[in-house]
Order: sequence, then C-alpha cells, then structure tokens
Amino acid sequence: MSNYTEADLPVSIDHEQMVTLGDGTTIRFETNGEAKDIYVGDAFTANTQLFPGSDFFVEAGGKTFKVTAEFEDVITVSAA
Repeated sequence: MSNYTEADLPVSIDHEQMVTLGDGTTIRFETNGEAKDIYVGDAFTANTQLFPGSDFFVEAGGKTFKVTAEFEDVITVSAA
C-alpha cells in the first residue's frame, strides 16, 4: 500500500493508498458503487460518503484539508 504525506498534497489516491497528515491523521477510502466511503483516522465506519464531484473537509493539526471524490476510482486530497 502506498502512503503519501501532507508534503505530497495535492495528491490523488486510489483505494489501496492513504494520506498521512502532519499530525498523524490518515485519510483513505473504499469504493461503494459509484460513491466513495471516506475514512479519517482509525475509523472503522465511514466518516462520510461522497459522490463524484463532492467535497468533504477534514480539520487536522490546526489546518483544513479538502477531500474530493473524482469520477475515476480516486479521491483527491488537498490543502483547503
């Protein structure tokens, strides 16, 4: 599994990858049909479900990050 860090942002990841932010918070996803189930940290249940073109904002380490579901089987994580 590839792991990206906050220094790599913005980055698009697939379901086998994750982003680890500066404070250790991780962002990953699983595909659920056309939707993407977004997991933040060690969550066992999805924090939210995004459809392509939708955004979700994560607060971590005093910063805000934007998670965007793409039409391909990826999400993009960027600084907000």
